Amino acid sequence: MDGSEPPIADTVSSISESIPCRESQIKLLLSLFGEKRCMTVPAIFAYGHTATGKSAVINSILKTCKLPHVLVNCVECYSSRFLYEAVLNGLYTNNGRQKPETPVKCENMNDFVRLFRHTCMDLHLQNETVYIVIDKAERLREMDANILPAFLGLQELADGNVCVILLSEIVWEKFRCGTGFQEPFIVQFPDYNKDELLRILVRSAPEGYSAEFYQMYLSLVLSVFHIVCRNLSELQHLAAINFRKYIEPIKNGEATESDSRKLWKNFEPHLKKALQTVYLREVSSTQWERMLEESDAGKMMTQQGLSSRTHVELPYYSKYLLIAAYLASYNPAKSDKKFFSKHSDKHKKSKVIKKQERTNNHMLGPKPFPLDRLMAVFYAIVEGKVAPTANIFMQITSLVSVHLLSQVAGDDQIDVPKYKCLVSLDFIKSVARTVNFDVVRYLYDFV
Repeated sequence: MDGSEPPIADTVSSISESIPCRESQIKLLLSLFGEKRCMTVPAIFAYGHTATGKSAVINSILKTCKLPHVLVNCVECYSSRFLYEAVLNGLYTNNGRQKPETPVKCENMNDFVRLFRHTCMDLHLQNETVYIVIDKAERLREMDANILPAFLGLQELADGNVCVILLSEIVWEKFRCGTGFQEPFIVQFPDYNKDELLRILVRSAPEGYSAEFYQMYLSLVLSVFHIVCRNLSELQHLAAINFRKYIEPIKNGEATESDSRKLWKNFEPHLKKALQTVYLREVSSTQWERMLEESDAGKMMTQQGLSSRTHVELPYYSKYLLIAAYLASYNPAKSDKKFFSKHSDKHKKSKVIKKQERTNNHMLGPKPFPLDRLMAVFYAIVEGKVAPTANIFMQITSLVSVHLLSQVAGDDQIDVPKYKCLVSLDFIKSVARTVNFDVVRYLYDFV
């Protein structure tokens, strides 16, 4: 920075006030940017999950230091032409100049480099670093093969002081394509830990309540939600919409701020239902808020079991696990070979003869099955190869916790868990449709 600008320490302090818990990333980026009129690094790759402060930090630095820049989003600029034109036209509006009467048109990278030089000269930016910030940069991989290497080497191609900043939610290794290009400087924005989330969330304490009281409430919320949700935006919204339920006994005169045990006892069932909704992504937190506003409908939702609904949004492999559990519950074990073995023609004749003599398994209800049978059916029906990782077994536990499956005691082997599927036929048909799986074709009662 030049002499008229505040020193880096003051800038870090100023930006950290509005964006806490990102001091190290702010310091690193400011050191990479350097002074306005000095050459900076050609490209920076900033990555991290959603709501980890990537865009907020970089935008704040560019605005606080009054650096010439342009911001584009690859979701909006879904083709190379739109991306080129958004950068060129955005340079005018972001740096205090009106767009030209005729918007700049650009069809290819050669024209872009030439027009970029011309635009910088027109805006008198030859002696300053121009920053091009490209959000959702992973979408560049779907465009022309020369776009990513050209943007990474734009400083050399344009023979000017320009820095391209790529923002992405995926790691840099996913961008390498083997064509050879200049490596960017990588800056990671890790997930906020529990203490950092608490420090950020407590800043939005509602009026009329002490910061200590709100911090205690946030500690309860994070103790439940932090395991399954690290998204700051989602947690902020969840904390805001559930606070009304937490303070309900205080408003009714049944408790005071110091009655933490009574407040928690009233709040715990509500929080568990909200947890199921967030983890399964059945509804967004905004939809959850809307349902709670409709008091009667909100109560019905919290009391109604998930398995009685016709549709629920589950993680991809959880859907196949639930389908496998349903098949294992309602099909006799002896039929697994017929349905899931490649050589099963010899069974067709006996099936036709005995169909009238069968007992309807759906009339008898679901039967328990061992874990190894569930996994065998799962691997037989799931698309693609899936390694038996801890994540798969965690999803089984999650299905039990939300009462889509139940765990039953084994008859003879304590070490081998047994399960039973609790969902209806209509429910499993609805889930199967989302993965284009014809579940009826594999049910013993319907063939």
